[in-house]
Amino acid sequence: MFDRTLWKTIADTGVVAVLVIDNVEDAVPVAESLLKGGIRAMELTLRTEAAIDALRAVKAAVPDMLAGVGTILTPDQVAQVKDIGVDFGVSPGLNPRVVKAAENADLNFAPGISTPSDIERAVELGCRLLKFFPAESAGGLKHLQSMAAPYNHLGLEYIPLGGINLGNMTDYLSTPLVPAVGGSWIAPRDLIQNKDWDGIAANAQRAFETFKAIGRQ
Repeated sequence: MFDRTLWKTIADTGVVAVLVIDNVEDAVPVAESLLKGGIRAMELTLRTEAAIDALRAVKAAVPDMLAGVGTILTPDQVAQVKDIGVDFGVSPGLNPRVVKAAENADLNFAPGISTPSDIERAVELGCRLLKFFPAESAGGLKHLQSMAAPYNHLGLEYIPLGGINLGNMTDYLSTPLVPAVGGSWIAPRDLIQNKDWDGIAANAQRAFETFKAIGRQ
C-alpha cells in the first residue's frame, strides 16, 4: 500500500506539514515557503472547496515537494486525487472501502489508527505504514508504544498527527516506530490566510533543524 522508496523519502524528511488551504492562490507560496525552510513533504487536507485545485497548483509549480492529500473519506475522493497525480494519501480513520479503493488505484495510502483493533484491520488490508491519529489525545507516545508492541515483528511504522509540535516531536522521532511526524503548527491556517510566508518558512526551518539534531538523516 505504500512504495518503500517514497516511504524512505518521507522518513528522510522527518516532518510532514499538514495544511488547510482556503484560497488556491496561497498553495504555491506555502509549498515554496516549506521548501525554503527544509520541509519537503506536505499533506493538504480535503477540508475546503479550494483543496483539489490547490493540489493541482502545487503539483504543477513545485515539483520538488512531495504533495500528499489528507482527509480522504470516500472512494470517489481516492479517484479524484489519483487523477491529479498526488504522491500519497491518508485518512483520519480506517474505512476498508477507502483502503481498497486506494489499493485498486495504486495510490500510496496510510489509514488512520488509534487502537489495536484498528491496527489489525489495517494489517488485514495490507497496510504497513499507518497514521496514528489523534496522537496526543489518544494517549501520546506511551500509548503508541504499548499498542504497537504486539505487532512489532510485522515491521509496522506509524506517522503521528494531532497535537504534535516543536516541543514533543523529538520524543516521537526517538523511536524506530516513527519514521516521521505530521503537524499543522508549521503552516497554520491563520499564517496562510495572512500570507505570512516568512513565518511559515521560519517554522519549517525550526522543525527541520530539530529533526536534523536527532541525527537520523
